[in-house]
Amino acid sequence: MPNPKRRHSKSRRGKRRAHDFLTPLNPGKCPNCQEFKAPHQACPKCGYYRGRQVMAGEEEI
Repeated sequence: MPNPKRRHSKSRRGKRRAHDFLTPLNPGKCPNCQEFKAPHQACPKCGYYRGRQVMAGEEEI
């Protein structure tokens, strides 16, 4: 089995591990229905984004 010839530096190790410590996005509240939603996305419950209805939400179906 192949083994590394040289030791990996601390910066190289840190670059590889950089994505292990990502935190999930903080959900915001929809101003229309007060449900939690992802930031900068239309609300999946009511379909509103920035005060306008942009898609059909679950409540209309």
